[in-house]
Amino acid sequence: MNKRKSKLARETSETQISLELNIDGRGRYEIDTGNGMLDHLLAQLSRHGLMDLTIAAKGDIHVGWHHLVEDLGIVLGRAFKEAVGEARGITRMAHSYVPLDEALALVVVDFGGRGYSVIEGEIGDSDLGGLSGDTIRHFLESMAREGSFNLHVRVLSGINNHHIAEATFKALARALRAAITPDDRLSGDIPSTKGTIG
Repeated sequence: MNKRKSKLARETSETQISLELNIDGRGRYEIDTGNGMLDHLLAQLSRHGLMDLTIAAKGDIHVGWHHLVEDLGIVLGRAFKEAVGEARGITRMAHSYVPLDEALALVVVDFGGRGYSVIEGEIGDSDLGGLSGDTIRHFLESMAREGSFNLHVRVLSGINNHHIAEATFKALARALRAAITPDDRLSGDIPSTKGTIG
């Protein structure tokens, strides 16, 4: 299979984002969003999803993190959509449970061409490096919508917001990795009875 990569940029009056993604990578990353917690969560996607990820993002953070985080979710989702392409030969659907101390997250994904998300479970605002739990939720929604994949997140347990967020992103990484991994038995076929993903 050819290397599945994407290189995108988005510039608005609110944010400037450049991103490179290789979904057949080795988990190498270089991430600078201006927020250490956001960098940390995105690093989980790269390392545990075995995707190479380079991100440079800046924006109007004087009004808060919403614009930057939302736009980053948009760009990353589009990068996944471009890198996966027609989805030929991929496993398509996958899930992952990941614990982190008292926290436990379940993430289920389907690269079936339908951008939709359901995120259940509380992520509070403390211990998130200035991010809010709702901003993290919105990032996941934006990423799934723009990436044209179905995303379900369940926070099954947890007290510490850092643990909950990190377990969620690790579970997302593992689910994405499994879903976009080629299945040799498909021989490059599109994994849908429709004959197309989109």
